[in-house]
Amino acid sequence: MCAAAAHAGGIGKLKQFIAATQSAQADFTQVVLDQNGKRIQSASGIMQFERPGKFRWTYQKPYEQFIVGDGVKFWLYDVDLNQVTVRKLDAALGGSPAALLSGSNEIERGFTLKESGSQDGLDWLQAISKTQDSGFENILMAFNAQAELVIMELNDAFGHKTVLRFSAMQRNPKFPVQQFQFTPPEGADVLSE
Repeated sequence: MCAAAAHAGGIGKLKQFIAATQSAQADFTQVVLDQNGKRIQSASGIMQFERPGKFRWTYQKPYEQFIVGDGVKFWLYDVDLNQVTVRKLDAALGGSPAALLSGSNEIERGFTLKESGSQDGLDWLQAISKTQDSGFENILMAFNAQAELVIMELNDAFGHKTVLRFSAMQRNPKFPVQQFQFTPPEGADVLSE
C-alpha cells in the first residue's frame, strides 16, 4: 500500500480503486431497509465485473438469480420463475451499483462527490445523482485502508436503503470471455423491455 492511500479520503480512495481495478470479484450481502429502518429483504452472493460495462451478480440466497451485463445488454434471470428480462444496458442501469462499479471511470459525470468522513477505519464518500432518473437519490461508499470498496449504501426516493457489504475482494482477476455472456435457458420466458 502506498502512503497516499492511507491518507486519502473517500473520494481519493474511490479514484484509486477505479484506477487500479479493471476487474474484480467479491462476495456480497445485500439488505434492504424500509423508511423506518426495518429489514424488508436480504440476499447474498458473488459480484464480478470487468470494465467497461461487463458484470455478473449471482444471487445465491434466498432465491437464485443472475444479473448479467455483456456491455450491450442487461439480463436478469430468475431461476425459480424460469424467467429472463432483457433490456438495453444503458436504460437498465442508471445509477445502480453495477453501473458504478463496471462503468468507464466517469462517475463524476453522473454524480456529485462529497467527502463523508471516516468511521471505524473506513473512509466514506457520498455520491449525489445529478439527474432524477438514476433510481437513487444518493449513494454512500466506504473504502478500507487498501482503497478496497467495503460498503455501498443506496438511498432511493421512497426512503428505502439498500446496504451492500463486500468481502473477499479480488482485484483484477482474469475472467473467461463467456463469464459476462448470457444465453437464456431453453424453455425460459424471455421478456424484452
